[in-house]
Amino acid sequence: MSLFAVLFALLIEQARPLTTGNPVHAGFRAWARAVSRNFDAGKEHHGWVAWTLAVMVPGLVAFVIYWLLVWGLGWPFGVLWSVVVLYITLGFRQFSHHFTEIRDALEAGDEPQAREALARWQQVDASQLPRREIVRHVIEHSVLAAHRHVFGVLVWFSVLAALGLGPSGAVVYRMSEFVARYWKYKSNTRQLPASAALQGAAAAAWTVIDWLPARITALSFAVVGSFEDAIDGWRNHAQRFPNDNDGVILAATAGAVGVRLGGEALKPNAAELTPQGQIVLPDGTPVQDSESTPGRAPEIAHFGAIVGLVWRTVVMWLVLLSLLTIARLLG
Repeated sequence: MSLFAVLFALLIEQARPLTTGNPVHAGFRAWARAVSRNFDAGKEHHGWVAWTLAVMVPGLVAFVIYWLLVWGLGWPFGVLWSVVVLYITLGFRQFSHHFTEIRDALEAGDEPQAREALARWQQVDASQLPRREIVRHVIEHSVLAAHRHVFGVLVWFSVLAALGLGPSGAVVYRMSEFVARYWKYKSNTRQLPASAALQGAAAAAWTVIDWLPARITALSFAVVGSFEDAIDGWRNHAQRFPNDNDGVILAATAGAVGVRLGGEALKPNAAELTPQGQIVLPDGTPVQDSESTPGRAPEIAHFGAIVGLVWRTVVMWLVLLSLLTIARLLG
């Protein structure tokens, strides 16, 4: 029944997306703050305890509610709960307004507005970016956002739902991505900073959890795009990006649509310059650039190609879930 849960969640999210600052996401932020404040004592094992509580407790709650509904009221209520969880954790409308705003500004020739929107989205200084670099960064961050808000969620939801764990996979995946990003952000802004041990545990766990979804997303882009070029990019150019999982996705995307990705990284507003001229975050983490992949220079026309690639991948996932549902019913 995963198909119906995913389909209804996507339809509802397109019609009535969650607003910015909604109470559910505010609750997740409050939970992450409470856990770090009460369990982050600066030691490595404390970091892992805090991460486990922050990520696994919401996943366990989602699982328990699912089974109480299934055993007490029947599977339709379990599907309804899965729709609710997916509506919160999955969806394009959680980030697509940034993409649309920047694309519209560039199409209107308003580059200052595009830079401002990109800076507001990624919390960076984009004031000196040329038009082509704006396009490149928008493509990269939009593809990664689509992976983290849609395809990665679908992977872990489908895997754990098939094991009888309901929508807990979607919660664990999104919470893992959220706490890794949130605790790092809070430290960079020097507001109730998380310890290096907690940030390290969250980053390490996120790398492991996202390993399989990143490669499934890359393979999906290859299937619906230029297969040979995407696989070639994955094999030969993924290592050009600082992050291994993100590199796989971006290299496959570059090959799938024939666009050049990678290059100078966006510099966070909180970044600092060392005496040696290296740009680092307040916690000392260097801001790493990447080497560009082969392909055509990014242009506004590539926005349409990226949107088409993402929606073809969504359709492929729905078809795959349909076939699995039919096979399960017939079996």
